[in-house]
Amino acid sequence: MRHSLAGQKVAVLGLGRSGVAAAKLAIAREASVYASDSSDTAEIREAAAAVREAGGAVDVGGHDVKRISKCDRIVLSPGIPPDVPVLAEEALAGIPVVAEVEFAFALLSAPVIAITGTNGKTTVTGLTAHILEAAGRDAPAAGNIGVALSEIALRTPPPEVAVVEVSSFQLGMTVTFRPRIGVLTNLSPDHLDRYRSVEAYYADKARLFQTASDRSRWVLNGEDDAVRSMAEPHPGKRYWFRIESGLEEGELGAWRASDGTLMLRTEPGHDETLLDEGELQILGPHNVANALAAALAARLAGAPVSAIRSALPTFRPQPHRLEPVGEYGGVLWINDSKATNVAATRVAVRGMKRRTILLLGGTDKGEDFGQLAREMAGRIRKVIAFGEAGDRIAKELSGSCPVVYEEGDLAAVVERARSIAESGDVVLLSPACSSYDMFRDFEERGRAFADLARKGES
Repeated sequence: MRHSLAGQKVAVLGLGRSGVAAAKLAIAREASVYASDSSDTAEIREAAAAVREAGGAVDVGGHDVKRISKCDRIVLSPGIPPDVPVLAEEALAGIPVVAEVEFAFALLSAPVIAITGTNGKTTVTGLTAHILEAAGRDAPAAGNIGVALSEIALRTPPPEVAVVEVSSFQLGMTVTFRPRIGVLTNLSPDHLDRYRSVEAYYADKARLFQTASDRSRWVLNGEDDAVRSMAEPHPGKRYWFRIESGLEEGELGAWRASDGTLMLRTEPGHDETLLDEGELQILGPHNVANALAAALAARLAGAPVSAIRSALPTFRPQPHRLEPVGEYGGVLWINDSKATNVAATRVAVRGMKRRTILLLGGTDKGEDFGQLAREMAGRIRKVIAFGEAGDRIAKELSGSCPVVYEEGDLAAVVERARSIAESGDVVLLSPACSSYDMFRDFEERGRAFADLARKGES
């Protein structure tokens, strides 16, 4: 067992899945644990009971500052911002605060493939793990994808490798997190409702490289200038993926050839053919890029080309990520609820091959929706704007394409789309906004959309 915490006192703030896993991990490593959550719901009380059963002390509905002040470190769940008021208490000054992903990493006996970026990171994480598993490797996907890294660190025996999706919020608090392989999918403005500037958001993403060494290996988007600039100052070996052009002279990586063949080169002068892009079940050119990134990461982690070839065509879309719901009356309904920023929606729109009715709206994140206008030309037949951001969306896109503003709930939005759609159309939920005006999260929104789409045709 790596790193006993015997004799240490650990406080865990937040009793979501990651917080509970971190508390259990600390207890398993012989620490004394106090966990707390400011909420007091049935779900939180159930989580608290699980921590108590494991041997920890727990409070719900608030935090006991006196108890936390006696701890050696504070572990912060991903959903708890670092500026949460309790951490400003004078009694807690000087106590180290660590992110759950960093806490788990220090206790994990397995190398890590870390995947981040503005968009595509969940797909690349899932696909990398899928390829490695097809190669016979024990390589669970964890982190921001839904399984806490602390859960993986609890496993006995440990996995051969952990494939970890890391968000900017998670990376922003890391200091010692050191992936064996790091993947940066792309960069564009996001989370401007939480970050003071794009530069601040990018600074958290750049923490992926903070522990870089000559032994580090980086899988990077060769067609994203921001990615290239971010990676440039740091040591390590680079592998580029491209879909619009081949590799430049002397580069290693993966690319889409002019005939649609996906290619791989991880050693100089040794090109390997993977498959034709048409064999992929994930939609859009951005998912071709995601497939190339995952193939590279898996190859660098030891997967043979044969496993990559067999695994890529069997990977299905992640839920709520350009996920086909069904085709009814000649109209294809697609759930892309995970597109919570303008860049993600722009990518989704770019991948549409049929006339599309775009459902756009939710909680405003402060982005310019006008950025979508160029991608919409020739693809979007009509936009239905809705939610808190709906009025602003309608104003910013008026003149660029036909827009209607639906003031009702998602059921009303879907019915409006159904009344407009004609055979051959796509109805695409790709909101470019978060879901908090109507739903708990993007997953609940996506499930509701899928149910509504199916219900109208039952």
